Amino acid sequence: MSLAERCSVCGLPKELCVCAEIAKEQQKITITIGRVRYGKKVTLVEGINPGDANIRDLMSHLKNKLGCGGTYKKSMVLLQGDHTRKLKNILVEWGIPEERIEVT
Repeated sequence: MSLAERCSVCGLPKELCVCAEIAKEQQKITITIGRVRYGKKVTLVEGINPGDANIRDLMSHLKNKLGCGGTYKKSMVLLQGDHTRKLKNILVEWGIPEERIEVT
């Protein structure tokens, strides 16, 4: 096996690498509601480390499941609208343990 076929973090072959799963389990996620221009609500998700999780895949997954727009700015996920009820279940499905997610 060449080095290109191994994980750069753990050194295991790419097929056996569990670094992403371990990173998901170690994150502490906070979900809050904020307001932006003209008083519109946004759901803010803090605590996702961009080095540990593939933010592009997560954002695509969240926007598709919730049917909303969103972006990633300043280490924070912003989703248009109030999605606090649904978001926790979606993050659990994505692989983050429920006890590591706090909804405020």
